[in-house]
Amino acid sequence: MRILVVEDEPTLCEQLAAGVREAGYAVDVARNGLDAHFMGDAEPFDAVVLDLGLPQMDGLTVLKKWRAAGRVMPVLILTARDNWHEKVAGIDAGADDYLTKPFHMEELLARLRALIRRAGGHASAELVCGPLTLDTRSNRVTVAGRALALTSHEYRVLAYLMHHPGEAVSRSDLVEHIYAQDFDRDSNTVEVFIGRLRKKLPPGLIETVRGMGYRLVSPQ
Repeated sequence: MRILVVEDEPTLCEQLAAGVREAGYAVDVARNGLDAHFMGDAEPFDAVVLDLGLPQMDGLTVLKKWRAAGRVMPVLILTARDNWHEKVAGIDAGADDYLTKPFHMEELLARLRALIRRAGGHASAELVCGPLTLDTRSNRVTVAGRALALTSHEYRVLAYLMHHPGEAVSRSDLVEHIYAQDFDRDSNTVEVFIGRLRKKLPPGLIETVRGMGYRLVSPQ
């Protein structure tokens, strides 16, 4: 899953990016409103953490432009303490949730997980497909209760498929959602990760959809 972090204060921006990255997400960063608007308009993010007080273009304007252009990714806005009118304006502009500064990283990550789950139609923090369970809180994957050891990229591929069960997901979609923008992307590596996952998972969970990509299916 891929997250855009938009924050102009350097220290906080680095802390946010590091915390979200350590939680298992691919992370891109924008430090002003113009860059944020362009990246959110051009790239397929699974969620955005958006500060409202940005240089060059304020966060509220960025959000309004995204929504006017039909961009529907979940957005968590960051607001100043006690600035209630920013919260109201942000929600009215299309934000999905808000967090007041200062905040604990654990709460931000919990809110991000909830936004991503809801966007995919999932009510529980645990995603289940047959014997396969992925706990989004701990990034723990089990098969019939047995813990599965995965690399970070194997986990990202599996997590994206688990968030979109039964859907045909193309290699290009996987590449766009498991790597940050500045990463040296190679769609051929997706086949490698899929091959490794198939060796670790029960047979038949990951189907190849000819001409389209891959699909996670629950065994009959």
